[in-house]
Amino acid sequence: MVGAYGQGPMHRYLTVRTKFLTALVVSTAWMSLSIALSWPWIMDLSTHIGLFLAVYFVVFIAIVPGFINAFVVTAMVLDKRPKRQQPSEYPSLTILVPAYNEETVIEDTLTSLIRQDYPAPLRILVINDGSTDGTARVVRQLQPQSAQLELINLDQNIGKAEALNLGLAETTTELVVTVDADCWIRADGIRHLAERYLSDPVTTRAVAGTILIRNSRANWLTKAQEWDYFLGIAAIKRIQSLFQGTLVAQGAFSIYDKQAILEVGGWPKTVGEDIVLTWRLLAKGHRIGHASDACAFTLCPATLGQFIRQRQRWSRGLIEAFKDSPRLIIKGRFSSLFIVWNAIFPLMDIAYTFGFIPGLIMACFGHYWIVGPMTLALIPPAIIFNQVMYRSEVKMFAAEHMTIRKNRLGFLTYTVLYSLILQPACVYGYFSEIFRFNKTWGTK
Repeated sequence: MVGAYGQGPMHRYLTVRTKFLTALVVSTAWMSLSIALSWPWIMDLSTHIGLFLAVYFVVFIAIVPGFINAFVVTAMVLDKRPKRQQPSEYPSLTILVPAYNEETVIEDTLTSLIRQDYPAPLRILVINDGSTDGTARVVRQLQPQSAQLELINLDQNIGKAEALNLGLAETTTELVVTVDADCWIRADGIRHLAERYLSDPVTTRAVAGTILIRNSRANWLTKAQEWDYFLGIAAIKRIQSLFQGTLVAQGAFSIYDKQAILEVGGWPKTVGEDIVLTWRLLAKGHRIGHASDACAFTLCPATLGQFIRQRQRWSRGLIEAFKDSPRLIIKGRFSSLFIVWNAIFPLMDIAYTFGFIPGLIMACFGHYWIVGPMTLALIPPAIIFNQVMYRSEVKMFAAEHMTIRKNRLGFLTYTVLYSLILQPACVYGYFSEIFRFNKTWGTK
C-alpha cells in the first residue's frame, strides 16, 4: 500500500490528541517512579534543612525536570508531522527589520534578504530607530542594489516595539516577516517559513523560524550557546508546535498575519515584546507554528555580561507575558501544559540557584545532602534526552544540506557549566520584573 503523495508504505497516523496523551502517560509514569525513588532522599535531606525545603529542592531540581524531559522525548519520538507543501501561488511579503546601532552587522543581514529565492515580491523595510552610528548610511549604500529595500529613518529612539508598529503601519501585504538586524537568513529561509505557514492548519496566525548561532567559534560561551540553540530551544519549539501552541514567535525570524497583530494591539511596549504578542495571539484562540527548516543565524552574546542581560530580558519577558495574559493558563488547550511549565520555570530556576549550586559546593567538601548519588541518577536520562534531540536536528540539517561541525568544548561547557550561569541570570530577570527595574532594549 502506498501512502500519501506516493511516498512509500502507509503508516497508521496518530492524532495529535493520541500523541499528547501518550507523552503525558509516559512522563507521569516516570514522575511517579522518580517520587518513589527519591522519598528516602527527601527524608534524609529534611533532617538538615527541614521538610519544606527538602521537598521543594528535590521536586524542582529532579522530579519536575524529569517529567518535562520524559514528555519532550516521547513527543519527539512520536512527531511525524506532514511536510510543508509548495503553494500554487506565493503571497507577497513585507520584511520588517528594526535596527538600533547595527552598523557593523546590518549589511550581511540585508544582503541575505536581497538574495532570497522567494518566488513572489518581497519588500524589505528597515526601521532605523534613532541609531547614533552609521546604520542608515549602510542601508542607503545598499539601496541601489535592490528596489526591494526601503528605509524609515527616525531621528529619535522610540524602542523596538514602537519601531515594529511603525513598520507595520507602512505594510500593505497580508503577511509580514520580522528579522533582527544581526541575523543572516539562508537563501531558502523566507520560502520555507511561508510554506510552513501556508501548509499549517487554517487557525495558524504566526510561524516561528529556527534560530541558530552564527558566531559560535568566538569563545567558550558562544560554543556552549550553539548547543543550547541547536538542542534545547529548537526541540522545545518543535514540540510546542506539534501540540498547537509554540509559545514564542521570536522577533528575530518569524512570519505573522498582519490583521491578527492589529487585532491584539500590535507589538506591546515591553521588554519581551515577542512573547507578549505571541501569548495575546494564543489567548485569542489562534495557533502558532514552527518551521524547523527555515533557518536564521544570529549573533549570540559573546561576553558574560551580554549573556546575563539577554537571559534576564527573556525571563523578564516571561513574567510580562503572565501579567498580560494570565487566563491563558486555563484555556484548556494542549498548549496549556507548556504555559504551566513556564509558570514552573521560575520555581525550578530558584531551586537550582539556591539549592543545587550551594549543594554542589557542599559536595566538594564531602556533604552530599543535595548533590550526591541520587543526582547522579539524573545523568542517564539527560543523555537520552540530548541524543533524541540531536538526532531530530541532524535530520533537518541533512535535508538542508548543512553539516554539523565538531564542537566538543562547547558541548562539555553546555552540559557541565552552562546552567551554573543561566539559572542565576534567569532568577535575576524574574526579580527585575517583579521589582520593576528600568527597561531597555538590552541585548537579544
